[in-house]
Amino acid sequence: MVLALLVLVPAALGLLALVWRQVRVQLAALLGAAALHLVLTAAAWVSRPPAFGAYLALDDVGLLFLSITSVLFAAVAVYAVGYLTAPTHDEPARLHRFVPFLLLFLAAMTLVTATQHLAVLWVAIEMTTLTSAPLVYFYRRGPALEAAWKYLMICSVGIALALLGTFFLGAAEAAAGAAPTLTLSGLMRAAPAMPRPWLRAAFVLALVGYGTKMGLAPLHTWLPDAHSQAPSPVSALLSGALLNCAFLGVLRFFQVCLASGDAGFARTLLLLLGFVSIAVATAFLLGQRDVKRLLAYSSVENMGIMAVGVGLGGAAAYGAMLQAVGHSLAKAGLFFLAGNVLRAYGSTAAGEIRGALRRLPVSGPLLLALVLAIGGLPPFSLFMSEYTIVQAAVGGGHPWLGALLAALLAVAFLAMAAVLLPGLQGRGERRGGAVREGFLAAAPPLALAAGVLVLGVWVPPALSRLLGSVATSLGGAGS
Repeated sequence: MVLALLVLVPAALGLLALVWRQVRVQLAALLGAAALHLVLTAAAWVSRPPAFGAYLALDDVGLLFLSITSVLFAAVAVYAVGYLTAPTHDEPARLHRFVPFLLLFLAAMTLVTATQHLAVLWVAIEMTTLTSAPLVYFYRRGPALEAAWKYLMICSVGIALALLGTFFLGAAEAAAGAAPTLTLSGLMRAAPAMPRPWLRAAFVLALVGYGTKMGLAPLHTWLPDAHSQAPSPVSALLSGALLNCAFLGVLRFFQVCLASGDAGFARTLLLLLGFVSIAVATAFLLGQRDVKRLLAYSSVENMGIMAVGVGLGGAAAYGAMLQAVGHSLAKAGLFFLAGNVLRAYGSTAAGEIRGALRRLPVSGPLLLALVLAIGGLPPFSLFMSEYTIVQAAVGGGHPWLGALLAALLAVAFLAMAAVLLPGLQGRGERRGGAVREGFLAAAPPLALAAGVLVLGVWVPPALSRLLGSVATSLGGAGS
């Protein structure tokens, strides 16, 4: 019942929000759904909920990504109240378009994490596209419309390939002599007897299809436009939660490949696309001058890092899962701060931002801290996760891969620092004095930054066990 409520509560409140037009009721629905979702997710940690029919079941991988989604949505809900009711948003009616789709978006992402039926997974990932596209077009500007259509078109091509991959996997299951189920457990039981051409073709299609939604190069081009045009709280969810959902789709197919005893092919492809994504993102980071587009390309880089970690296996798989947690927290916090910068300076162009440390006494220092965090510097959690992946590559007999990864990460950090750090320094008096930042604007990024810092020096035992269990289920090793 808990799994059904996790999906149905935000879905029901989202549908009701389409009818309720009062601003206070809309915001109450948003905060209430976030709180209930967080409570139900915490209950799943205390006692793993039983499967709900053949379509809803929560394993360790799903619980990890469900938890990330729930925590980020709670932060987004709090931040969005202040963001959308600020003087710069002088049309309260916009909430009528925002809150319903945001809640439906949460329901779709929850369904992705709470199902092990690959057909339902495909439907849920398609739902995330349909429910988030109106949020990308929230401001109804020309560039936002272009970004929304680009998002829909490219991701629709990707999701069509993923559907074909699902069909191929069903055909492989039938060819193995098993009754077609398309459930993860049934597929893994049948995997050793599956015809390898069908299984490999299914994984290629899923990797390219879901990899498009995940932001892996070369089909990542929708991501910078969508993330830069969406409202900051939406960008936080797109980067911190949605990309993880697509990654989970890839991981489900990868688990079947592992069960077949023929995972080398899948690992090679993950390494290839992972390194291509990191290299492409690094190249574009060098030329970016818009803060939100810079953060979007950083997301492409980080999804590539996670793909590399899973592809390497061993301890690197643990590092990839820790990277997923750290990246989600840090990137969501950075998009919140980008929203605060936009409100203070009227622009996210790097050349227009000067003296942020003085002008934004809370957001400025937090922006500095999270830039260092996303760049993989100690003592933040991304340093530990990236160090674990590089060390596993070197120790696993691939020192040149470890060296290449370390070099790309260093260049990516220097590219981001070269754009963002000058805006923190200097004088901003021409823009006025210090901006008084409200609690709703400062508290969510502060909480997320604290989480990234704490996980860099201490991973709670329960989370460490979960990360280790997830890594083991992906053919890696706990740490």
